[in-house]
Amino acid sequence: MLNKLDDALSFHQNALRVRGQRQELIAANIANADTPNFKARDIDFKAAMQNAIAGANQNANTPNKTSAMHLDATSSSTPSFSGGLGEPLFRKIAQGSVDGNTVDMDVERNQFADNSIRYEASLTMINAQLKNMLAAIQGS
Repeated sequence: MLNKLDDALSFHQNALRVRGQRQELIAANIANADTPNFKARDIDFKAAMQNAIAGANQNANTPNKTSAMHLDATSSSTPSFSGGLGEPLFRKIAQGSVDGNTVDMDVERNQFADNSIRYEASLTMINAQLKNMLAAIQGS
């Protein structure tokens, strides 16, 4: 029963984790907009989701782990940013600056708003999915 519940909710769980990681990176970009030589970073959402789903499938075959967020016992390296769902990539430079900073506040604000809306949409979908499951369980 729990495996079926995990399977039903895992996509949205992974999406929320990747969106949260992306939101942190965008917020860091905005916070460092005036930092000389700061390079704006972002996540390739599609690649990060593929990594998260592949990791969830791999962890499903590992009985020693009860969560995809648990570290491997054989892992000697440190985990990457926010659980390693997606490696931060440097953004392409839209407009150069004298101090070497690549943060474009218009791009960052738009990406922040877009990611926030998509995060909220994922929450809405998972909430609807849980309500449907509860209704099925209660027989309503």
